Amino acid sequence: MSMNQAGESSQAESLPCETPSQPGELPKLQQALAEAQEKARSHWEQYLRAVAELDNVRKRAQRDIEAANRYGLEKFASELLPVQDSLELAVQSAGQAEVDILSLKQGQDATLKLLAKALEKLGVTPVRPLGEPFDPARHEAMLAQESSTAEPNTVIQVIQAGYELNGRLLRPARVIVAKAPSGGAQ
Repeated sequence: MSMNQAGESSQAESLPCETPSQPGELPKLQQALAEAQEKARSHWEQYLRAVAELDNVRKRAQRDIEAANRYGLEKFASELLPVQDSLELAVQSAGQAEVDILSLKQGQDATLKLLAKALEKLGVTPVRPLGEPFDPARHEAMLAQESSTAEPNTVIQVIQAGYELNGRLLRPARVIVAKAPSGGAQ
């Protein structure tokens, strides 16, 4: 017998015997193994269903995002269609020989009201900060003008209204800001 064979036989002898010592233990172990295998198979099936459901949710969300991108402006466009109609009528009226300036002005006012109403429905609100303190986050100062009646750094004139969409600034208001009058006259 060689050294290797002797070492292998001593290792084999030192390994514990995996046969059950109790006569009724084998059927119990086989039953436990079968139950564990069934439980593992059940968990695997649940895992596969969960992965498939997650994939379906991901695909559904992707379709919803694509639809929102494609049709997201639908509400906006439908709100602006009456404004378009009103402007078309104004252009047709202006082309007629008998143009009444007052009726054109009234038509423009009505169109402006339609536009303001449409923007309001969409969550667009004007920023008209007349008399408010200057806020560089919401206003764009076009000019600083001396004023003896207004507090320094106060908006004294709105050149162009700003707009917010649901509280988020779309365009800052363009304003003239008051500054303290200079002290000396020459």
